[in-house]
Amino acid sequence: MGDPCGVGPEIVVQALASGAPYGHCRPVVVGDPVALTRAIDLLQAPLQLRFCRDLTKVPAEPGTLALYPISKLTPEDVVYGHPGRPAAQATIDAIEVATRAAMARQVQAVCTCPIHKANLHQQGFDFPGHTEFLAHLTQTSDVVMMLAGPRLRVALVTIHEALARIPELLTPDLLQSVIEITGKALKQDFAIEIPRIAVAGLNPHSGEQGRFGREEINIISPVVESFAQAPFHVTGPYPPDTVFLRAYSGEFDAVVAMYHDQGLIPIKLVHFNDAVNITLGLPIIRTSVDHGT
Repeated sequence: MGDPCGVGPEIVVQALASGAPYGHCRPVVVGDPVALTRAIDLLQAPLQLRFCRDLTKVPAEPGTLALYPISKLTPEDVVYGHPGRPAAQATIDAIEVATRAAMARQVQAVCTCPIHKANLHQQGFDFPGHTEFLAHLTQTSDVVMMLAGPRLRVALVTIHEALARIPELLTPDLLQSVIEITGKALKQDFAIEIPRIAVAGLNPHSGEQGRFGREEINIISPVVESFAQAPFHVTGPYPPDTVFLRAYSGEFDAVVAMYHDQGLIPIKLVHFNDAVNITLGLPIIRTSVDHGT
């Protein structure tokens, strides 16, 4: 459900009211009845709320919102744009319940809605965002955040970090892990036989042969060269200001970006309404919307 004081409940209600998900799965919402009832009423959606106490027995009927309740919020707890401790706890509980259900194979996938990171952090939440929390819950050491649209896919080397820290966080081991996880996911999850992965540089013009920085020479190029015998085609580093256009034009299957805004600005520019956030490397399937709350 995401943050009960944000757009998450409305996104869920609109998606289910469209009827589209029922042709592909049996959706069950892990969330709060007050927040979802308000969203149904606000949107005048043709949905009936039905409580589901067993995640393995979910009704697959269009017009029904199957809800696995994890909280008992009051109307005062779900004021739009003003989440407090109860909303934060409901957000965390929903993520934990859904993830553990996927780990136990009670559900086949998890789709998350936006969370209010600032409120969570104020309440003592120790993780930068969804991706890091899911890695913790599944005891996964290496995960990759990918945003995928119809014509552009972007994987991030660093995620929710201050821009000033990126050069020190960028290491050969980290970059190699991100490229490898991305390549395997493109083959297994996207059915691309020989994925073409472009690696973006960190600095303007990819460093201009060291004039604007040496990360491309010392870190990125050696890692790219180490994939010469890999079952996917890895090239770069490419100037960040042109590599995304080349991928969007069909030259590459994915771009590995060095930091959050380097990768997310271009994909949200061209795929804001249809990109999907995917966490690669987890033992479960996790997707999300590509925007905040």
